[in-house]
Amino acid sequence: MPSTPASPAPMMDRAAVSAFLDEVFPQIHHGGPGPVVESVGPMTATMRLPYHERHLRPGGTISGPAMMGLADVALYVAILAQIGPVALAVTTNLSFNFMRKPAQRDLLAEARLLKLGRSLAVGEVLIRSLDQEELVCHATGTYAIPPK
Repeated sequence: MPSTPASPAPMMDRAAVSAFLDEVFPQIHHGGPGPVVESVGPMTATMRLPYHERHLRPGGTISGPAMMGLADVALYVAILAQIGPVALAVTTNLSFNFMRKPAQRDLLAEARLLKLGRSLAVGEVLIRSLDQEELVCHATGTYAIPPK
């Protein structure tokens, strides 16, 4: 059976991606804590959204828009880690399945790139409440990568 080539090592580490986000998207931290880059790896990224009341919807649960933003930025971070600081990589599609009510605690998003081409990247994101096994959201997305 032929071996599968290993994913290339990321071009940016966690600190570099975090610094880049702070530089090009400082607004993600306005009004309270924003998403935090927990880790990056080959074709992956893990993000944490700190629990804050600004993310709640009526009924006391974390809102869909908060989870959608977390998934979007998690995919963006996974892509940036692989290709380097490209501010103009943009979302072209996102699809969400909200699976259960998230707990009132931090959310963790695990992003995995399924395909990384020259002009498109496709990935998925699994979101869980901190210290919980069950998924609260599953997302898939596509990003357009600008030409070099």
